[in-house]
Amino acid sequence: MRYDLDDLRLFLHIVTEGSITAGAHRMHLSLPSASARVRSLEHHAGVPLLIRGRRGVRPTPAGATLARHARDVLAQTARLESAVASYTRSPTAPLTLLVGGSAMHRLVPQALISFLRAHPDIDVTVYESRTPQTVRMLADGEADLGVVLDDEARDCRLRTEPLGDDSLVVIGQAGGILAGRTALTYGEVAEHPLVGLNVDSSLRRWIEKHLGPHAPVVRHRTTVADLSVLIALATAGVGLAVVPRRAVDPHLPLDICELEDPWARRHHLLAWGAKDGAASTATAALAEHLRTAALSAPAALSAPANPDGQRPVHDG
Repeated sequence: MRYDLDDLRLFLHIVTEGSITAGAHRMHLSLPSASARVRSLEHHAGVPLLIRGRRGVRPTPAGATLARHARDVLAQTARLESAVASYTRSPTAPLTLLVGGSAMHRLVPQALISFLRAHPDIDVTVYESRTPQTVRMLADGEADLGVVLDDEARDCRLRTEPLGDDSLVVIGQAGGILAGRTALTYGEVAEHPLVGLNVDSSLRRWIEKHLGPHAPVVRHRTTVADLSVLIALATAGVGLAVVPRRAVDPHLPLDICELEDPWARRHHLLAWGAKDGAASTATAALAEHLRTAALSAPAALSAPANPDGQRPVHDG
């Protein structure tokens, strides 16, 4: 049987999220299309791969085996791309990767570690850049790849593909204000003291842009430049914080609540630069490492399931 790499990525997303709906959303597929792909996988495998229930899905023993080997296949594909890349690109010409602030926290470092270890002959220059600037630079051929937000790059006319969830949540000290809550609006969050990022940070500006002129008055007990410091402050009970879900270590002693505001649902896209000719093999290899890093997001950070077993999905 031949396995399609996108089918394997979809299956891993479904297993990670515990929901076909959420897995389809991470791949920017419709639910019927994702379900058909899973049924095709099961048909060719000759055994059920998922156990479907009211609270979502979980892999069968065969499905768990497929997921384990799928991760190995995708990682090996990334290493293959890196190995070939040295023959198509001069080691003196580094790749240029542009990313937003939230992607800098875990996604990009993880991808860079695996990529640079796999191929020491290729250098990568990384710049933090907001989505509008990233789109302009990619369109002008000034960068190879960019990690952008879907709502700000929807009509950019660049080659893009879904990369992963970057939805926002509110976090606070375990057993504190958020205890017993599963979701709340930003207006409710603003009723309590907050800790936040500095006013010039990309995440702070993105939030304030979507709140608009009628944003609630917020008391920031302090603002910091680093997302890790912000999470540490919220964990210690200094104040609530609004952060990307994937940035939160699932082992930290804190409470996490969904933000009900539609603008809190957002996704990363991988965008390709509009350079002359086809993208280099090195660029394709780096893209594969970014995909693999996105797939490794801890399942514990996924949104909680609805009573019907499907996670909430909002267009973003």
